[in-house]
Amino acid sequence: MKKWTIPFVLLALISLLGLVPTSAPEPNPEQPINTGDTAWMLAAAGLVLLMTPGLAFFYGGMVRFKNVVSTMLQSFIVMGIVSILWVVVGFSLAFGNSIGGIVGNPTTFLMFNNVGLATHSDLSPTIPFALFALFQLKFAIITPALITGGFAERIRFSAFILFIALFCLFIYAPLAHWTWHPDGFLRKWGVLDFAGGTVVHISAGFAALAGAMVLGRRKDYGAEHAPYNIPFILLGTGLLWFGWFGFNAGSALGANELAASAFMNTNTASAAAMLAWVFFDGITGRKPSAMGACIGAVVGLVAITPAAGFVTVGQSLFIGTIAAIISNLAVRIKTRSSLDDTLDVFPCHGLGGIVGMIATGIFAKDVGLFYGQTETFLYHLLGLAIVSAFTFGGSWLLYKFTALLIPIRVRPEFESEGLDASQHSEKANDLESILQAAAQISTQYKQRYYEEELN
Repeated sequence: MKKWTIPFVLLALISLLGLVPTSAPEPNPEQPINTGDTAWMLAAAGLVLLMTPGLAFFYGGMVRFKNVVSTMLQSFIVMGIVSILWVVVGFSLAFGNSIGGIVGNPTTFLMFNNVGLATHSDLSPTIPFALFALFQLKFAIITPALITGGFAERIRFSAFILFIALFCLFIYAPLAHWTWHPDGFLRKWGVLDFAGGTVVHISAGFAALAGAMVLGRRKDYGAEHAPYNIPFILLGTGLLWFGWFGFNAGSALGANELAASAFMNTNTASAAAMLAWVFFDGITGRKPSAMGACIGAVVGLVAITPAAGFVTVGQSLFIGTIAAIISNLAVRIKTRSSLDDTLDVFPCHGLGGIVGMIATGIFAKDVGLFYGQTETFLYHLLGLAIVSAFTFGGSWLLYKFTALLIPIRVRPEFESEGLDASQHSEKANDLESILQAAAQISTQYKQRYYEEELN
C-alpha cells in the first residue's frame, strides 16, 4: 500500500493545482478558425486515440493467457498517465518556447495556461490551439504504449508506471520538440517527419530494445508459446489501420489535399506490406498466417508514417513492400538470438521507422536523393544517428533509475503465475469455471447415454 501513496498524493496535488485559474488568448479576428479543418482534426484526434485500445488488443492477443489483462491494461493506463502529464508540463516541454532548439520552456503552457480556443500563428493557424495540443497528446500516448511489447510478461506494474512517466517527460517531449517545433534543431536542419516515424516509432523501438536488455529474458524464454487469441490480433490490427488514417492524414492539420495524399499513401503502404509479408513467408517455406498478415500491415503503417505527406502513391507502395521484407528478416534473426523482445517491437516498429526515415530522405518531393538532392538525405542519416543514441541510451538510463527506486521485474514465482494474477488479481476469463461446467455437462451426457443404452 505504501508504494501507491506517493502517486496518489501527487495526483491530489495536481488536482488542487488545477483549481488555480489559467488564462488563454482571445480569438484573433484576423486569423479565424476554419470550421472544416476543425471538424476534421476533431475526428482525426479521436481516430488516433482509438489506436491505443487497438494496440491493446493487438498485443493482448499475442501474449499468453496468464498475461492478457496485464498487457492490455498497460496500454490503457498510459492514456491516463500521459494525459495528465501532458496537461501539467508535457505539452510545454514539447511545444513551449524553445530553449536552444532542445526542449520547450516548461512554464510556457504549464497546466495548459495559454492553451485556449484561439488559433496559434505558428502551430495551429486554422484550428483552435487546444485542439492541436490534444491531437499531439494522442501521439504522446501511443508511443510509450508501443514500448510495452518489448518487456511484456515480466515487468512490475508500479515500475512500469514510473518508467512511462519518465519516458514521456525526458525522451518523448524533447524529441517531439527537436522534430516538430519550428525552432527544434532537427526541423531547422530540414529533417522531415510527417506524422511520427522518428518521434513515435524509432523512439519506441529503441526504448523497447533497451527494456528487453535491461529486464533480461523471461524464465521460459525459448519455449513454444501459442498466442492467446488470434481474433484479438485481427481486431487490433483493424483498429490500428483505421486509426492510422487520423494519425497520418490528420498530421496535415487541415482538411486539404495534403491530408488526402497522406490518407492514400497510408492505405497503399499498409496493403503492400501485408501482402509482402504473407508472400515472403510463402516463398521461404512458411505457411501464410493471420498473425503474419497483421504484423506486415502494421509494419507498412509504421514505415509510411514519416513519409506520408512527402511521397507519391507509387513510392508508398515500394516503401511498404521493402519495409515488410526487412522487418520479416529481422524478426527471424531476433528469434535465433538471445534477445527477448517479447512482441518484436524493435524489428517491426524500430526498424520500420528507420526504413521510413531513410526512405523519406530518398523520396521526399523535390528535396530527396531521388530528385538529385543530397542535403536532406544526409541530414536524415545524421538525425537517425542522434535519435537512435538518444532514445536507446536515455531509455537505458531511465530503466536503471527506475530499478533503483522500485524493483523493475516481478519475482520469478510471480512471473510463473502470470502477471494477471500476481499484479492485478484478475484473469482474462474464468477458464477454470468454464472447464468445470464443460466437464459437468460431459458427465451428465455420458450418464444419460448409458441410461438410455441400459433401457
